Amino acid sequence: MQANKQQVDIQPTPSGQVAAMPTQTPSGRVARTWWRTLVQNGKGIAGAAITLFFILLAVFAPVIAPGDPTDFVSRPHQAPSAEYWFGTEGQGKDVFAQTVWGARNSLTVGFATGILTTLVGVIVGMIAGYFGGRVDDVLSLFTNVVLIIPGLPLLVVLASFLKPGLGTIVLVLSVVGWAWPARIIRSQTLSYREKDFVSASIVSGENHFRIIFRELLPNLTSLIVGGLIGSVTYAIGAETALSFLGLTNVGEVSWGTNLYWAQNNAGLLVGAWWTIIPSGLCVALVAFALSLINYAMDEITNPRLRAEKELSHVFKKQHRRVRATPVVRDLA
Repeated sequence: MQANKQQVDIQPTPSGQVAAMPTQTPSGRVARTWWRTLVQNGKGIAGAAITLFFILLAVFAPVIAPGDPTDFVSRPHQAPSAEYWFGTEGQGKDVFAQTVWGARNSLTVGFATGILTTLVGVIVGMIAGYFGGRVDDVLSLFTNVVLIIPGLPLLVVLASFLKPGLGTIVLVLSVVGWAWPARIIRSQTLSYREKDFVSASIVSGENHFRIIFRELLPNLTSLIVGGLIGSVTYAIGAETALSFLGLTNVGEVSWGTNLYWAQNNAGLLVGAWWTIIPSGLCVALVAFALSLINYAMDEITNPRLRAEKELSHVFKKQHRRVRATPVVRDLA
Protein backbone atom coordinates (compact mmCIF):
# COMPACT_ATOMS: atom_id res chain seq x y z
CA MET A 1 0.00 0.00 0.00
CA GLN A 2 1.68 3.15 -1.10
CA ALA A 3 0.56 6.74 -0.94
CA ASN A 4 -1.70 7.73 -3.82
CA LYS A 5 0.16 9.55 -6.54
CA GLN A 6 -1.69 12.60 -7.83
CA GLN A 7 -1.37 14.61 -10.98
CA VAL A 8 -2.23 18.28 -11.07
CA ASP A 9 -5.01 19.12 -13.54
CA ILE A 10 -5.97 22.63 -14.62
CA GLN A 11 -9.75 23.13 -14.49
CA PRO A 12 -12.06 26.19 -14.54
CA THR A 13 -13.99 26.95 -11.35
CA PRO A 14 -17.74 27.85 -11.37
CA SER A 15 -16.80 31.51 -11.06
CA GLY A 16 -14.81 31.36 -14.29
CA GLN A 17 -11.36 31.34 -12.66
CA VAL A 18 -8.62 28.81 -13.36
CA ALA A 19 -7.47 26.49 -10.58
CA ALA A 20 -5.14 23.51 -10.15
CA MET A 21 -7.18 20.47 -9.15
CA PRO A 22 -5.61 17.13 -8.09
CA THR A 23 -6.89 14.18 -10.09
CA GLN A 24 -6.45 10.47 -9.58
CA THR A 25 -4.49 8.85 -12.42
CA PRO A 26 -3.09 5.38 -12.93
CA SER A 27 0.52 4.91 -11.82
CA GLY A 28 1.64 4.04 -15.34
CA ARG A 29 0.21 7.26 -16.71
CA VAL A 30 1.89 9.24 -13.92
CA ALA A 31 5.24 7.62 -14.73
CA ARG A 32 4.84 8.49 -18.42
CA THR A 33 3.88 12.04 -17.53
CA TRP A 34 6.94 12.46 -15.29
CA TRP A 35 9.21 11.05 -17.97
CA ARG A 36 7.73 13.36 -20.60
CA THR A 37 8.16 16.31 -18.24
CA LEU A 38 11.77 15.36 -17.56
CA VAL A 39 12.56 15.07 -21.26
CA GLN A 40 10.98 18.45 -21.92
CA ASN A 41 12.80 20.15 -19.03
CA GLY A 42 15.66 22.24 -20.43
CA LYS A 43 17.60 22.29 -17.18
CA GLY A 44 17.47 18.53 -16.81
CA ILE A 45 18.57 17.91 -20.40
CA ALA A 46 21.47 20.36 -20.15
CA GLY A 47 22.65 18.98 -16.81
CA ALA A 48 22.40 15.37 -17.93
CA ALA A 49 24.28 16.12 -21.18
CA ILE A 50 27.18 17.82 -19.38
CA THR A 51 27.38 15.07 -16.74
CA LEU A 52 27.28 12.33 -19.40
CA PHE A 53 30.06 14.11 -21.31
CA PHE A 54 32.40 14.01 -18.32
CA ILE A 55 31.50 10.41 -17.51
CA LEU A 56 32.35 9.37 -21.06
CA LEU A 57 35.54 11.43 -20.81
CA ALA A 58 36.56 9.45 -17.74
CA VAL A 59 35.59 6.07 -19.19
CA PHE A 60 37.41 6.59 -22.51
CA ALA A 61 40.43 8.39 -21.07
CA PRO A 62 42.89 5.76 -22.45
CA VAL A 63 41.47 6.35 -25.94
CA ILE A 64 41.24 10.15 -25.76
CA ALA A 65 44.65 10.67 -24.16
CA PRO A 66 46.69 7.47 -24.58
CA GLY A 67 49.83 6.99 -22.55
CA ASP A 68 50.81 7.86 -18.98
CA PRO A 69 49.59 11.33 -17.93
CA THR A 70 52.55 11.63 -15.53
CA ASP A 71 55.16 11.38 -18.31
CA PHE A 72 57.39 14.38 -19.06
CA VAL A 73 56.64 15.27 -22.66
CA SER A 74 58.14 18.73 -23.24
CA ARG A 75 59.67 21.79 -21.62
CA PRO A 76 57.82 23.27 -18.62
CA HIS A 77 55.08 25.88 -18.97
CA GLN A 78 54.75 25.58 -22.71
CA ALA A 79 51.70 27.51 -23.96
CA PRO A 80 48.80 25.68 -25.66
CA SER A 81 49.60 24.65 -29.22
CA ALA A 82 48.55 22.22 -31.93
CA GLU A 83 50.82 19.58 -30.40
CA TYR A 84 49.76 20.14 -26.79
CA TRP A 85 46.21 21.47 -26.76
CA PHE A 86 46.29 22.63 -23.14
CA GLY A 87 50.02 23.26 -22.98
CA THR A 88 52.37 21.77 -20.40
CA GLU A 89 52.62 22.32 -16.66
CA GLY A 90 55.59 23.30 -14.51
CA GLN A 91 57.30 19.91 -14.80
CA GLY A 92 56.69 19.40 -18.52
CA LYS A 93 53.64 17.13 -18.30
CA ASP A 94 50.76 17.33 -20.76
CA VAL A 95 47.93 19.33 -19.18
CA PHE A 96 45.32 17.89 -21.56
CA ALA A 97 46.20 14.32 -20.60
CA GLN A 98 46.15 15.19 -16.91
CA THR A 99 42.77 16.88 -17.25
CA VAL A 100 41.24 13.90 -19.05
CA TRP A 101 42.70 11.30 -16.70
CA GLY A 102 41.90 13.47 -13.69
CA ALA A 103 38.21 13.05 -14.45
CA ARG A 104 38.48 9.37 -13.53
CA ASN A 105 39.64 9.83 -9.94
CA SER A 106 37.57 12.94 -9.24
CA LEU A 107 34.32 11.43 -10.52
CA THR A 108 35.06 8.10 -8.84
CA VAL A 109 35.49 9.81 -5.49
CA GLY A 110 32.40 11.95 -6.09
CA PHE A 111 29.98 9.19 -7.04
CA ALA A 112 31.36 6.63 -4.57
CA THR A 113 31.08 9.11 -1.70
CA GLY A 114 27.63 10.23 -2.85
CA ILE A 115 26.31 6.67 -2.97
CA LEU A 116 27.84 5.73 0.41
CA THR A 117 26.68 8.86 2.27
CA THR A 118 23.19 8.59 0.78
CA LEU A 119 22.95 4.89 1.68
CA VAL A 120 23.98 5.49 5.30
CA GLY A 121 21.81 8.59 5.56
CA VAL A 122 18.72 6.79 4.23
CA ILE A 123 19.15 3.81 6.57
CA VAL A 124 19.80 5.91 9.68
CA GLY A 125 17.16 8.52 8.87
CA MET A 126 14.37 6.06 8.05
CA ILE A 127 15.01 3.86 11.08
CA ALA A 128 15.12 6.88 13.40
CA GLY A 129 12.01 8.46 11.90
CA TYR A 130 9.94 5.28 11.79
CA PHE A 131 10.67 3.70 15.18
CA GLY A 132 10.92 6.94 17.18
CA GLY A 133 11.37 6.73 20.94
CA ARG A 134 14.79 5.75 22.26
CA VAL A 135 15.95 4.57 18.84
CA ASP A 136 15.25 8.03 17.44
CA ASP A 137 16.88 9.71 20.44
CA VAL A 138 20.12 7.74 20.11
CA LEU A 139 20.42 8.04 16.34
CA SER A 140 19.45 11.74 16.39
CA LEU A 141 22.04 12.43 19.09
CA PHE A 142 24.72 10.71 17.03
CA THR A 143 23.61 12.60 13.92
CA ASN A 144 23.61 15.96 15.70
CA VAL A 145 27.11 15.35 17.07
CA VAL A 146 28.41 14.78 13.55
CA LEU A 147 26.54 17.84 12.30
CA ILE A 148 27.98 20.27 14.86
CA ILE A 149 31.59 19.18 14.28
CA PRO A 150 33.26 21.61 11.84
CA GLY A 151 33.53 19.74 8.57
CA LEU A 152 36.72 21.15 7.06
CA PRO A 153 38.92 20.84 10.20
CA LEU A 154 37.72 17.25 10.68
CA LEU A 155 38.48 16.47 7.04
CA VAL A 156 41.97 17.90 7.41
CA VAL A 157 42.66 15.94 10.62
CA LEU A 158 41.38 12.62 9.27
CA ALA A 159 43.15 13.02 5.94
CA SER A 160 46.42 13.87 7.73
CA PHE A 161 46.49 10.75 9.91
CA LEU A 162 45.17 8.17 7.46
CA LYS A 163 47.07 6.62 4.58
CA PRO A 164 46.61 8.74 1.41
CA GLY A 165 44.58 7.19 -1.38
CA LEU A 166 41.21 7.19 -3.09
CA GLY A 167 39.71 4.79 -0.55
CA THR A 168 40.80 7.03 2.30
CA ILE A 169 39.26 10.10 0.68
CA VAL A 170 35.94 8.29 0.14
CA LEU A 171 35.96 7.09 3.75
CA VAL A 172 36.83 10.51 5.18
CA LEU A 173 34.21 12.34 3.13
CA SER A 174 31.57 9.73 3.98
CA VAL A 175 32.25 10.03 7.71
CA VAL A 176 31.42 13.74 7.72
CA GLY A 177 28.84 13.73 4.91
CA TRP A 178 26.11 11.25 5.91
CA ALA A 179 24.55 13.24 8.77
CA TRP A 180 22.74 15.92 6.78
CA PRO A 181 20.95 13.46 4.42
CA ALA A 182 20.00 11.39 7.48
CA ARG A 183 18.49 14.46 9.13
CA ILE A 184 16.36 15.27 6.08
CA ILE A 185 15.18 11.67 5.57
CA ARG A 186 14.28 11.37 9.26
CA SER A 187 12.13 14.49 9.09
CA GLN A 188 10.22 13.26 6.03
CA THR A 189 9.83 9.77 7.48
CA LEU A 190 8.25 11.25 10.62
CA SER A 191 5.68 12.92 8.37
CA TYR A 192 4.89 9.79 6.35
CA ARG A 193 4.69 7.61 9.47
CA GLU A 194 1.38 9.28 10.37
CA LYS A 195 -0.21 8.58 6.98
CA ASP A 196 -3.13 6.17 6.60
CA PHE A 197 -1.27 3.75 4.30
CA VAL A 198 1.35 3.15 7.02
CA SER A 199 -1.33 2.55 9.63
CA ALA A 200 -3.09 0.13 7.27
CA SER A 201 0.17 -1.76 6.72
CA ILE A 202 0.71 -2.09 10.47
CA VAL A 203 -2.85 -3.32 11.03
CA SER A 204 -2.49 -5.86 8.22
CA GLY A 205 0.46 -7.43 10.08
CA GLU A 206 3.40 -6.41 7.87
CA ASN A 207 6.75 -6.35 9.65
CA HIS A 208 8.54 -3.08 10.32
CA PHE A 209 11.36 -3.40 7.82
CA ARG A 210 8.95 -4.32 5.04
CA ILE A 211 6.97 -1.18 5.80
CA ILE A 212 10.15 0.92 5.84
CA PHE A 213 11.65 -0.34 2.59
CA ARG A 214 8.50 -1.32 0.65
CA GLU A 215 6.00 1.32 1.72
CA LEU A 216 7.96 4.38 2.86
CA LEU A 217 11.06 4.19 0.66
CA PRO A 218 9.26 4.59 -2.72
CA ASN A 219 7.63 7.78 -1.46
CA LEU A 220 11.05 9.24 -0.61
CA THR A 221 12.61 8.56 -4.01
CA SER A 222 12.71 12.17 -5.21
CA LEU A 223 14.19 13.34 -1.89
CA ILE A 224 16.82 10.60 -1.97
CA VAL A 225 17.82 11.39 -5.56
CA GLY A 226 18.16 15.06 -4.67
CA GLY A 227 20.30 14.18 -1.67
CA LEU A 228 22.47 11.89 -3.82
CA ILE A 229 23.13 14.66 -6.33
CA GLY A 230 23.99 17.08 -3.54
CA SER A 231 26.35 14.57 -1.93
CA VAL A 232 28.18 13.94 -5.22
CA THR A 233 28.65 17.68 -5.72
CA TYR A 234 29.92 18.07 -2.16
CA ALA A 235 32.34 15.15 -2.52
CA ILE A 236 33.91 16.42 -5.75
CA GLY A 237 34.42 19.87 -4.26
CA ALA A 238 35.80 18.50 -0.99
CA GLU A 239 38.20 16.12 -2.77
CA THR A 240 39.45 19.00 -4.89
CA ALA A 241 40.00 21.13 -1.79
CA LEU A 242 41.86 18.38 0.09
CA SER A 243 44.05 17.60 -2.91
CA PHE A 244 44.76 21.29 -3.44
CA LEU A 245 45.99 21.47 0.17
CA GLY A 246 48.23 18.44 -0.41
CA LEU A 247 46.37 16.17 2.05
CA THR A 248 45.85 13.36 -0.45
CA ASN A 249 48.20 11.24 -2.53
CA VAL A 250 49.49 13.96 -4.85
CA GLY A 251 51.06 11.29 -7.05
CA GLU A 252 47.59 10.29 -8.30
CA VAL A 253 46.15 12.37 -11.12
CA SER A 254 42.91 14.18 -10.29
CA TRP A 255 41.54 17.64 -10.86
CA GLY A 256 42.53 18.56 -7.31
CA THR A 257 46.12 17.35 -7.62
CA ASN A 258 46.42 19.17 -10.95
CA LEU A 259 45.61 22.40 -9.13
CA TYR A 260 48.04 21.46 -6.35
CA TRP A 261 50.95 21.03 -8.76
CA ALA A 262 49.97 24.18 -10.66
CA GLN A 263 50.26 26.13 -7.41
CA ASN A 264 53.52 24.45 -6.36
CA ASN A 265 55.08 25.14 -9.75
CA ALA A 266 54.11 28.83 -9.57
CA GLY A 267 51.70 28.63 -12.47
CA LEU A 268 50.04 31.94 -11.62
CA LEU A 269 53.30 33.74 -10.95
CA VAL A 270 54.70 32.93 -14.39
CA GLY A 271 51.38 33.55 -16.14
CA ALA A 272 50.73 29.89 -17.04
CA TRP A 273 46.97 30.19 -16.76
CA TRP A 274 46.46 27.02 -18.80
CA THR A 275 47.71 24.91 -15.88
CA ILE A 276 44.83 26.09 -13.66
CA ILE A 277 41.81 26.86 -15.80
CA PRO A 278 41.12 23.39 -17.33
CA SER A 279 40.84 21.47 -14.04
CA GLY A 280 39.10 24.32 -12.24
CA LEU A 281 36.61 24.71 -15.09
CA CYS A 282 35.88 20.97 -15.10
CA VAL A 283 35.03 21.01 -11.38
CA ALA A 284 32.79 24.05 -11.88
CA LEU A 285 31.00 22.52 -14.90
CA VAL A 286 30.29 19.23 -13.13
CA ALA A 287 28.92 21.05 -10.09
CA PHE A 288 26.82 23.27 -12.37
CA ALA A 289 25.46 20.27 -14.30
CA LEU A 290 24.51 18.38 -11.13
CA SER A 291 22.78 21.49 -9.80
CA LEU A 292 20.75 21.75 -13.01
CA ILE A 293 19.65 18.12 -12.63
CA ASN A 294 18.71 18.81 -9.01
CA TYR A 295 16.64 21.86 -9.99
CA ALA A 296 14.90 19.86 -12.72
CA MET A 297 14.04 17.04 -10.30
CA ASP A 298 12.61 19.58 -7.87
CA GLU A 299 10.43 21.13 -10.57
CA ILE A 300 9.13 17.71 -11.60
CA THR A 301 8.49 16.17 -8.18
CA ASN A 302 7.28 19.25 -6.29
CA PRO A 303 3.47 19.49 -6.74
CA ARG A 304 3.39 23.21 -5.95
CA LEU A 305 6.03 24.04 -8.56
CA ARG A 306 4.25 21.85 -11.13
CA ALA A 307 0.95 23.57 -10.42
CA GLU A 308 2.47 27.04 -10.68
CA LYS A 309 4.19 26.15 -13.94
CA GLU A 310 1.03 24.70 -15.49
CA LEU A 311 -1.01 27.68 -14.31
CA SER A 312 1.45 30.07 -15.92
CA HIS A 313 1.13 28.18 -19.21
CA VAL A 314 -2.66 28.39 -19.03
CA PHE A 315 -2.57 32.12 -18.32
CA LYS A 316 -0.21 32.69 -21.22
CA LYS A 317 -2.51 30.77 -23.58
CA GLN A 318 -5.52 32.73 -22.41
CA HIS A 319 -3.59 35.98 -22.76
CA ARG A 320 -2.76 35.14 -26.38
CA ARG A 321 -6.43 34.44 -27.16
CA VAL A 322 -7.57 37.82 -25.83
CA ARG A 323 -7.89 40.36 -28.61
CA ALA A 324 -8.63 43.98 -27.82
CA THR A 325 -11.55 45.42 -29.80
CA PRO A 326 -11.06 49.09 -30.74
CA VAL A 327 -13.96 51.36 -29.75
CA VAL A 328 -14.58 54.70 -31.50
CA ARG A 329 -16.31 57.23 -29.34
CA ASP A 330 -18.10 60.23 -30.70
CA LEU A 331 -16.78 63.19 -28.73
CA ALA A 332 -19.22 65.65 -30.36
